[in-house]
Amino acid sequence: MNKPLTEMTLAELWQLFPIELTPHNPVWADWYQEEAALLRQYLHPEHVHIHHIGSTAIPAIWAKPIIDILLEVTDRQTMQRVTAVLVAHGYLQMSANEQRISLNKGYTPQGFADKVFHVHLRLPQDNDELYFRDYLQTHPAIARAYEALKLSLWHRYEHDRDGYMAAKGDFIRRYTQVAKSLYHAPINTEDSV
Repeated sequence: MNKPLTEMTLAELWQLFPIELTPHNPVWADWYQEEAALLRQYLHPEHVHIHHIGSTAIPAIWAKPIIDILLEVTDRQTMQRVTAVLVAHGYLQMSANEQRISLNKGYTPQGFADKVFHVHLRLPQDNDELYFRDYLQTHPAIARAYEALKLSLWHRYEHDRDGYMAAKGDFIRRYTQVAKSLYHAPINTEDSV
């Protein structure tokens, strides 16, 4: 019998769920829309905004085939309620602090499911990922540079997600700041859930 994910060490989880990059797949937009539709069924529309973030939201670049979704919630109390609803609907809470909660769906003791989602719960204005996404969507040369960086890091950090994220950090921070200096607000926002 396989060990439950909640009992695995970080090293075991990284071995079971390595970083994999694949060419952009147009179906990722459909996966996002399908999951967003489910989230709309579960959540109260006046308290949550939903956004497709991460590399799967950037046309034409390689990405981990994991759909990242940002849920902006109105306050901490709503964040806790949303977390409880998502856990009840099959998401696994991975991390939490007073400002942010991360949940995953599609992780099994046998490895990745066919569709995998990361949901990032955030308070209002904690949305740097939107600026970064928008900048890459409107600047294809920078998006390709980001892709090249990720591809150069992939095999070195295949079983070290923290190292992979840290190695991309300077690039992400740099272009997030550039985007914030250009845009007064994220460009591509979606409707409330």
